[in-house]
Amino acid sequence: MKVRIPTPLRSYTDQRAEVDVDGSTLDELFADLDRRYPGLRFRVVDEQGRLRRHMKVFVNGEAVRDLASTIEWSDEVVIMQALSGG
Repeated sequence: MKVRIPTPLRSYTDQRAEVDVDGSTLDELFADLDRRYPGLRFRVVDEQGRLRRHMKVFVNGEAVRDLASTIEWSDEVVIMQALSGG
């Protein structure tokens, strides 16, 4: 399946905005992302296995926080990094 990568994380994917990965859950998707692009998972998922607070994942346009959520090959997955500042 295709996963859209936010600009700040593209240094892990050789500047690719979209990458192919496998998995039937978001957790498996992030494990495969890390196999293909080492270090990327740690930027999105914390040490307790939860999405970091500043990261958002959308599956078919809906925000998802649970890494156990199932996904299908045809789903559109988008990773976004929340921006802050003043």
